[in-house]
Amino acid sequence: MKILMLGDIVGELGRYTLLKYLAELKTMLSPDLVIVNGENSAANGRGITRTISRELLGAGVDCITLGNHAWAQSEVFDFIESETKVVRPANFPPGTPGRGFATITTSSGKCTVISLMGRTFLQPLECPFRTIDKILQKIPESHYIIVDLHAETTSEKQSLAWYVDGRVSAVIGTHTHVQTADERILPQGTGYLTDVGMVGPYDGVLGMEKDAVIRRFLTQLPVRFEVAKGRCQLNGIFMEFDSQTKKAKKLKRIRIDEDNPLIS
Repeated sequence: MKILMLGDIVGELGRYTLLKYLAELKTMLSPDLVIVNGENSAANGRGITRTISRELLGAGVDCITLGNHAWAQSEVFDFIESETKVVRPANFPPGTPGRGFATITTSSGKCTVISLMGRTFLQPLECPFRTIDKILQKIPESHYIIVDLHAETTSEKQSLAWYVDGRVSAVIGTHTHVQTADERILPQGTGYLTDVGMVGPYDGVLGMEKDAVIRRFLTQLPVRFEVAKGRCQLNGIFMEFDSQTKKAKKLKRIRIDEDNPLIS
């Protein structure tokens, strides 16, 4: 099984960047499955709409994960129940619309994608550790299992990865928008990366217009953030898994920007 996972898509420029590179990446890497985090893909960098979800899926994405901005666009409540390939964090309280995991069937087998959200410096949701224990009881051993852990702190991400080592195929972090260089395969075979990075503006701060963010730090006053314009970047990870054990064999980070152009 080969899986391509791309980081948080930020705004219109993020969607443009995805459309610009995804087809070529699929030709180069031949992934069986493409996962993206779409919680920042709306025009203002917060949430997702029905039109955007269809645009991403139509471009070749197989599963869209969400995060703390899952509900930022009110229309999400109109389609999240029926859209089986859009996954919000599983540790939202019982009764929350949508699903916390989804199983995608590919020519190389079935892959269950789980979305979880950390609690440190974020909303006080259900415990992600206990939540994944419950989910894993429902998933057949024959499935590949990818966890998108949308969390703020490196310690929480690393801790959960160690907690599920050997029980899932990979734990990949999202949310901070800065790609880390710590990809590894844990002793029991679970692939891990603290943060996969983002897809969108290259000349901003986490995808937002940099002058506004700097002004916020200087003044400590409320400032309206807008998605930056200009050059773009794409960050992701390409993963290969053993067909028998479902464990990770290879992880390779992907970075495309002005200093790292895509070379066929």
